[in-house]
Amino acid sequence: MMWFYNTGLRLYRFIIAAISPWHEKAGKWRTGRKKLFKRMASAIGPGERIAWIHASSLGEFEQGRPIIEALRREHPEYKILLTFFSPSGYEIRKNYPGADYIFYLPIDTPNNAHRFLEIVRPEIAIFVKYEYWLNLLSGLEQMQARTFIVSAIFRRNSVFFKWYGWRWRRALKSFETLFVQNEESRELLAELGHKNVVVAGDTRFDRVADIARAARKIELIERFKGESRLFVAGSTWGPDEELLMELINQNPEIKFIIAPHEMERPRIEKLLNSCRGGAICYTQCDEKTRLDNCQLMVLDTVGILSSVYGYADWAYIGGGFGVGIHNTLEAATFGLPIAFGPNYQKFKEARDMISLGAATSITTDSELIDWFTPLRDSESERLRIATIARDYTAQNQGATRTILDTIFKKAEE
Repeated sequence: MMWFYNTGLRLYRFIIAAISPWHEKAGKWRTGRKKLFKRMASAIGPGERIAWIHASSLGEFEQGRPIIEALRREHPEYKILLTFFSPSGYEIRKNYPGADYIFYLPIDTPNNAHRFLEIVRPEIAIFVKYEYWLNLLSGLEQMQARTFIVSAIFRRNSVFFKWYGWRWRRALKSFETLFVQNEESRELLAELGHKNVVVAGDTRFDRVADIARAARKIELIERFKGESRLFVAGSTWGPDEELLMELINQNPEIKFIIAPHEMERPRIEKLLNSCRGGAICYTQCDEKTRLDNCQLMVLDTVGILSSVYGYADWAYIGGGFGVGIHNTLEAATFGLPIAFGPNYQKFKEARDMISLGAATSITTDSELIDWFTPLRDSESERLRIATIARDYTAQNQGATRTILDTIFKKAEE
């Protein structure tokens, strides 16, 4: 099994190298790992106490961020190493001030795992949600590092429950404690004989609470909204935008902000040209730009969407017509009724909010309009649903505290 695993990783690395001249993300993946061990060795001191947090990409980083920041605040004796597998995480957060060292994770071949751990020598290793790198976990176990996984979810159709998944089942023994999001995960792990499981919940609830408290005042958004009501659509893709344009053109009295997941110029131009009420890009505006004649603003920048939700009255979350919806909690924490496409089943918070009545799934533009119209026409109904959404996020906070208390209580024992 390990031969197939290691061979597969080497093949993956070869493919990345082959396509990197033409594929931007693959190029960054490869370039970011050049001379990685030399850079790490020159940065990390040999006697430092390292707490290593690994996040696959940006979404996992946001889940791990409350832990990183609490760890830094409460345990300054540790230097924090943050690693990413994907460029979409590393390139955006490579200058994140909450970590002492930020690097790409080397691909998990036996030699790379050995060299990485030899340099880092972590006392604590925390993996966020996913990514079970077999060679690294084996090395961590051999060096008796305290290893954890946080905000994890286990499903019966995952590799751990397949006939060929014995090596991954073995890797779970590397974890001192597995912090899972739900009771179902705990029960599945119990079937595999694991009792070192804590149902801590999802650290993203703590993160979005922090985001809401730190929401920025954005004068341009305030001027755009004016005395109107505002609908914000975040992380949208083409199919989402097709539905949204019908909604926009049927509601000229409502202001809309669309934040595309990818800033492709043709898609942005299509949005601008499709809006009958006038449209403008965020980056085209300054303090002198007239905004009262624009119904739609395209948020063609990154880093402010979470604060923009604070100005909204309703929200739509994109991705539900593709691989899956994006972050619904950033909108829910502000108390917004939420809609999204049909591919949401993998996300517990989306299922929860649908069952509570705080969110709905739509498949057509008519369904989107049918959901929106009563919330537009009845402020009392909108506020009722907004309260459900806000209460849901508030009631599920606390995972970060549970995780850190458990980790350091065990350390004292």
